[in-house]
Amino acid sequence: MAQKVYVVGVGMTKFEKPGRREGWDYPEMARESGTKALEDAGISYDLVEQAYVGYVYGESTSGQRAVYELGMTGIPVVNVNNNCSTGSTALYLAAQAIRGGLADCALGLGFEKMQPGSLGSVFDDREQPMMKHIQALAEISEVRFPPAPWMFGAAGREHQEKYGTTDEQFAKIGYKNHKHSVNNPYAQFQEEYTLQDILDSREVYAPLTKLQCSPTSDGSGAAILASESFVDKHGLADRAVEIVGQAMTTDFQSTFDGTAKSIVGFDMAKQGAQRVYEQSGLGPEDFQVIELHDCFSTNELLTYEALGLCAEGEGGKLVDANETTYGGKWVVNPSGGLISKGHPLGATGFAQCAELTWQLRGAADKRQVENVTAALQHNLGLGGACVITAYQHANR
Repeated sequence: MAQKVYVVGVGMTKFEKPGRREGWDYPEMARESGTKALEDAGISYDLVEQAYVGYVYGESTSGQRAVYELGMTGIPVVNVNNNCSTGSTALYLAAQAIRGGLADCALGLGFEKMQPGSLGSVFDDREQPMMKHIQALAEISEVRFPPAPWMFGAAGREHQEKYGTTDEQFAKIGYKNHKHSVNNPYAQFQEEYTLQDILDSREVYAPLTKLQCSPTSDGSGAAILASESFVDKHGLADRAVEIVGQAMTTDFQSTFDGTAKSIVGFDMAKQGAQRVYEQSGLGPEDFQVIELHDCFSTNELLTYEALGLCAEGEGGKLVDANETTYGGKWVVNPSGGLISKGHPLGATGFAQCAELTWQLRGAADKRQVENVTAALQHNLGLGGACVITAYQHANR
């Protein structure tokens, strides 16, 4: 019988522009986020039985080096790399260990130390993992570099051509997320812009402008996961948040059905969400707050539809009705999202987990959403993987 899984502690660093903090290497990042998560849970590192550590850019056992800042207790440490969904994949594996009865307390941790500028490949003497996706998109769209904004921008253009979505509707998502981040001390950017500022910023690949694109970032996040018996033994129920549904999907044959939205992960998100709704008994209307993978504003709009917040083609109308910000049906990316909070690849999934844990505890300060009873997380990596997680407070 599957065990219940609880998040009992979360922690993260402030996300920063790469290289901004001189001498800030990944061990220091991991020590900061991991220590905060342990302190939040009120436990010591020697109670952790397994650790799953995510990063994209790093050497083979950087995970061990990172958690050695917290202690050296001989436990299994698994290094995880799954592109932009690396952090949530590490979270998924830690939860799986608890759910399967293999551990009562597990640490999930993610970090990234990135280079400034657009993402690039490191190993150029072998097949690139996204080449199949790039080739498929090249059959229906002009090829542009760097690949990421081209791919998600092409999906936005496709949506515009099919449903009449406007540049302004996409820009409103960037406006919203930058506005939300003003109240997040962990965010890389904390500056509010006008809608015109968003539209007038440098074009990256139409309809995307710079202020609708997530930046490269340095930073780390962590979560302590525990079983029900561990929560009871250590008196953690008052701060425990239950993972009531969780699914990880990878590409389906339909990814390559000849549409840009499928190539950039729409079907992975849609099918993952359906699995989570079935597991949790919750539907889109039951969540009040959502952290989703807005690597680009176009993907946030597509994800509204993949998660079932609205019908396909209706994402623009949802934006215009202000249904995804404070006062609407959902508050999406109260943290500022990847666009404004930042996107250190291995840490992003844990930052989302931390934000939703704080929201469910009523501890999100100026970002707090009213009457939160359930929260939803979506984290995507092309190539591809998608992790969807649903949370509720343990006492509900």
